[in-house]
Parts: sequence; C-alpha cells; structure tokens
Amino acid sequence: MTAFDLIIIGAGPGGYETALLAAEHGKKVLLVNGDRLGGTCLNEGCIPTKCMVRDAEVVNLCRNSDEFGVKEVNYLVDFNKVVERKAQVVNQLRDGIAAMLAKAKVTVVGGMATFKTDTVVTVGEEEFTAPHIIIATGSSSKALPIPGADQPWCLDSTGVLNLDYVPASLVIVGGGVIGLEFASVFNAFGSEVTVIEFMKNIAPTFDSDISKRLKQSLSKRGVKIITGAAVKRMEQTEDYQILTTYELKGKEESVTSTDLLMAVGRKPNVDGLNLEAAGVEYSPKGIVVDDNMRTNVPHIYAIGDVNARMMLAHVASYQGRRALNAIDGVSDSIRFDVVPSALFTDPECAMAGLTEEQCKAAGIDIKIGKSFFRANGKALAAGEPDGLCKLIFDAQTEALIGAHIMGAQAALLAQQCCDMITARRTRKEIVETIFGHPTLSEVLLTAAQSV
Repeated sequence: MTAFDLIIIGAGPGGYETALLAAEHGKKVLLVNGDRLGGTCLNEGCIPTKCMVRDAEVVNLCRNSDEFGVKEVNYLVDFNKVVERKAQVVNQLRDGIAAMLAKAKVTVVGGMATFKTDTVVTVGEEEFTAPHIIIATGSSSKALPIPGADQPWCLDSTGVLNLDYVPASLVIVGGGVIGLEFASVFNAFGSEVTVIEFMKNIAPTFDSDISKRLKQSLSKRGVKIITGAAVKRMEQTEDYQILTTYELKGKEESVTSTDLLMAVGRKPNVDGLNLEAAGVEYSPKGIVVDDNMRTNVPHIYAIGDVNARMMLAHVASYQGRRALNAIDGVSDSIRFDVVPSALFTDPECAMAGLTEEQCKAAGIDIKIGKSFFRANGKALAAGEPDGLCKLIFDAQTEALIGAHIMGAQAALLAQQCCDMITARRTRKEIVETIFGHPTLSEVLLTAAQSV
C-alpha cells in the first residue's frame, strides 16, 4: 500500500487543477485518471465543441461574405478536416496537462478507483491511502426513459462529436446548452435541424428575455424550435430514418430525421466508487456536500459535476480550490453565487448573477436597464447587430446583481459583469467608469445608463 497526502479521484478540470495546486503547496498527490486526462470537458465537451463552433463561424462568414463586399466566395465544408482539427487541439491540450502534472511530480495512475475504506482506495490490484480524499469523477449524459433511447442511433454528445459526416437532418431532444450549441453548429454546416424542448423556453436556465430572443435568432437562421413538447418515443423506419414522436398541446405529432441527438442533461458519476465502504452519503442526484465541498465523512470531499451543485468546468476547478483550502484550514472569498456561464451558439449568450425570475422569487426589488447591439458602433461595424444586454440592479443599494447578454462576445462581456458583481459595483460607479470607444463593452454602459 502506497501512502499519499492527498488522493484525487478523477482527472477532469477540477481534479487535475486541484492536484497541481496541492502539489504547489508541497503535498504528495495521487491523481487517479479513470479515462483520459482532461475529463469530459477536454475530450468530449467544452473544447471539441468550441472547435466546431469556430468552424461554424467561419462557414457563416463565408456564407455572408457579400455583406462585407467580398463577392462570389465558393466554399466547401470538409468535415474530415473539421474532425482532424478538433482532434489536434484536444491532443495538444491533453499533452500539456500531462507535462504539467509530470513537472509538478503528481503521481498519475490510470484505472477506476474504488473505496475499500474511508482512507483506502484501490485501483486495479493496487491500494493507496491518504488522510484526505477528493472525489472528482464528473458526470455522464442522461437519457429520457422512453422507447428508442437505448438504441445505437440515439446519440449523446459524445456520439455526435464522433460523427464523420454532416447529418442531412438532425433532431435534437433537449434545448439546453448542449443541444443548442450543436443545433447552431450543424445548422451552419448545412443540416436541417429541429430542436424539441419540454420547457416553455429554450435555454431554461437563462433569463427569459435572452431565451426568447435566442429562439427568434436561431429560427431566422433556419433552426426549427418546438417548445412545450414532450417526446414520447423514437423509432427507426424501414429506410433507416428516425421517427420522433412528441406530444404538443395534447396532440401527438412527429418529425423524421436521418440522425438524432439526446441532450437532456447530465448525471453525476457515482456508480462503481463503492461509496458505501467509505460511508459517504450520496444519491443518483450526486454526492451530498457542504459549502466547503466536504461530505458527511469529514476527510472526504466531492467537487464538480459529481456533487451536482453547478455542472460547469470552471466551477469544478474553484470547488477544488475551496476543498483544498478547507483541508489546509485556510479561508477564501470565492463567491459561488456569482458564476459566469455561456452558451456558444451564434449569436453567443452569457450570464452572471441573478435572473429577473430569481429576483422576483426571492422578493428582491430591482431596477432593470437594457441596451441593444444594433445601436453599438462596434457591433454594426463587425456586421453583428443581433443582440441584447440586460443588467439587473438591486433597487435599494443600486448594486449590480445580474447580467444577461445575447450577442457578439457575450461570454467576455459577462465575465466583465461578473467582476463588477463580485466587486459590488453600483450603477453610479459603472456609469462613471470610462469605457473605450468603439467597443462592444459599451453595451454595458448604455444598459446601465438606461435604468
């Protein structure tokens, strides 16, 4: 049995970044890599999808080149090159992670970890022990419990990323972040895309003003979006088409496609860990933790998707930092109530802080300011006038408490707002801050002035 100061189970962003930080603090660290370094985010999520998002942006630029005075542009989408470039980026980043871990002298062991006791973990035939253990096993795709969901032609996000062709038509079950990003990408590549969402709005975690405007924008680009619809079954026809049947306003309807993506969320990876042997409390919804990411077993922590508090890669990394601080008895000022999140459709959507709906539910009196990208000089010059910026201020303190943006570079603008929310900047302070001109960030200034 080999002893370490800290064992981390899972080598996604939360796992490997926490391992590097712990090693920097002088700890002897074991990192158990169940699959590939970088986890879902690097290998089957954030990074490969963003590669395809960029490819789609280039396609759209070629398609609309006439607007910029570049006429008669001929282009052909080489999907093999799209796949090749995606793999190159992922491999480069994965190799970089391996190099950083080796330089930090983090011990990396491949295989699936299982608890033997609350301080002993087995990987294959080997046993390892540590006074502190962090679980960072991530999540995997969920599927609806309906006929057809277990068939090989019902793809999850990993399956779609492994396609070596552009679907002629694609039905996407689920209008959340994953489904909408793929809808935007394959629409640009030339697929006939239909999105079926159970909730009344797509992107249901976003502010409703943004969700509604995004639906309008995607619909104008040719994406068919059906909301308030419950998918009942999926089946393959004799000519290998996929028939998806859904209920809408009490009536059954159907749509036929060559390919189908199930994108209805993710579930924490808790199976196979033998958490019972460690006495860790969990359910199919995830491992129960406190605000320090500590489980009911004081020296065992759970970070990232496996605790299901907020399934974002950057949140996992900061939860790892919080857990490590708790182990070391160090306090921090990380605010998990102010987290930037983005939806990389075309146009982008991003947010930070509270939505208008959350404010109303909490009884917070608010003031709202809005601005439109079509009135922003930089957006018009770039040919990207489609967008909305919505800022939410506490009516009593005038502090910025929420930012919701659809438009060019929305993710960067939301990060700027995240900084302001964390610093508790007021509307007056924002208005009295000098913004560069012409820049997209002026939509924030205009929104603050409009209150």
